[in-house]
Amino acid sequence: MDWRPNRADKKPIYKQIADYFEQGISSGIFPPDSMLPSERALAMELQVNRSTVVAAYEELQSIGVVERKKGSGTRVSADIWGISHKRIPNWGRYVEDGSFLPNLPLVQRIRKETEKKELINLASGELASPLFPTEQFQKILSEQPFTGHLGYDHPQGNMVLRDTISAHVKEYKDIDTNASSILITSGAQQALNLIVQCLLKPRDAVAIEDPSYCFSLPIFQSAGLRIFHLPMDKHGIDPDDLISLHRKHRIRMVFLNPDHHNPTGSVLSLARRKRVLELSAEFGIPIIEDDPYSLTTFDGKVNPTLKSMDHNGNILYISSLSKIVASGLRIGWVIGPPQVIQRLADAKQQVDFGHSVFPQWIANEFVGSKHFITHILALRKELKRQKDVMTASLNARLSEQTEFIVPKGGIHLWCKLNENVNEYHLLEESMKRGVAFVPGSIFGSKKGYVRFTFGRGETHLIREGITRFADAFYSIQQL
Repeated sequence: MDWRPNRADKKPIYKQIADYFEQGISSGIFPPDSMLPSERALAMELQVNRSTVVAAYEELQSIGVVERKKGSGTRVSADIWGISHKRIPNWGRYVEDGSFLPNLPLVQRIRKETEKKELINLASGELASPLFPTEQFQKILSEQPFTGHLGYDHPQGNMVLRDTISAHVKEYKDIDTNASSILITSGAQQALNLIVQCLLKPRDAVAIEDPSYCFSLPIFQSAGLRIFHLPMDKHGIDPDDLISLHRKHRIRMVFLNPDHHNPTGSVLSLARRKRVLELSAEFGIPIIEDDPYSLTTFDGKVNPTLKSMDHNGNILYISSLSKIVASGLRIGWVIGPPQVIQRLADAKQQVDFGHSVFPQWIANEFVGSKHFITHILALRKELKRQKDVMTASLNARLSEQTEFIVPKGGIHLWCKLNENVNEYHLLEESMKRGVAFVPGSIFGSKKGYVRFTFGRGETHLIREGITRFADAFYSIQQL
């Protein structure tokens, strides 16, 4: 056998062996009813443990291409191409070969663990259900009967809703736009995905904040983009870092979350916003402004968005109702030049034939009503209270062991661990004690940080969650 497994490959050795034999069986190198090498002989030839060969052969048996009998060895199925044989697809290979990359295993693990009701969830980036405007929605549904049509809507989204959003962003964010420059999306995440897929090509260089929202990173990687990082401080990115990156790599697009950034909570200063816009105009680089949190500012003073300061049409602006109204509503939007919006709308129509009618209808009724500002004022007040509870709890239990900048809005707190603690071991110990957070390193290159979401927990759960986290932290320190 000339073939050998590639030990530098991330794919497990046993899977490489199974794939090699499956391909050989499919191509006829190993014909039906022929014997495969014994486990011991193959292990010696490939210089692997016998258990690795056993695992490979069991994989082949599970998909129906070999038969194994104790004492008789492993044989290619005699009827593999026959009428009576039902062959199972190798779904494992299909899953691994897909071009759309999965979330990081740790992200998947946290998501699975937070499904447990007994676990205090300080990890998930969403509002707690008591913060949803459920009563207002119920009132709308009881007072405003649905009178819309049930067919496919406009590719860019419902015209009435787009007009409402146009008025909404003018009133609250001083953005001048109109319905033709707006696309309704399934939250901000779909907007981001459409932009990457439609406006960029593999090997394009993009600049993102470091750290950045972890659920966006697989989108960039799946598209084959070259990702370059812009370090952050308490005032956001340093625009001068963009100059050096562009000179070296010819940056095609920049992705920023200027207000109450996820995960750090930082706010891009006004001077830096102006400089970012100057550089965008100088280099001709479009800026993607992701703005899920600006209306949550605790003192009510909403910073000028990059889009509101943009006089050249360089900014694609993304926002949604997910972080300020309800994540399950799945209403987001992109604002940009009409030709870009039409391109994104065409792609969205290929994916889902346009947005669902009912969420658009109730979103329009809510955003265009007096209920919206009443809800936002209450939300700011409650989020500030939950933030205060979290910061007080951290100061009470871990004042010497942690550092953090108190956020002025949003739903996240970015916490630096002053002790040399393995954040993954800390997560495991914390989940054993019934609390989840997100390790900082999955957001980028910085280690020794954790992200807590205070918007997700009620105040008594926040206190208890930080107590459990502190107990986990001290137990790890004693090891």
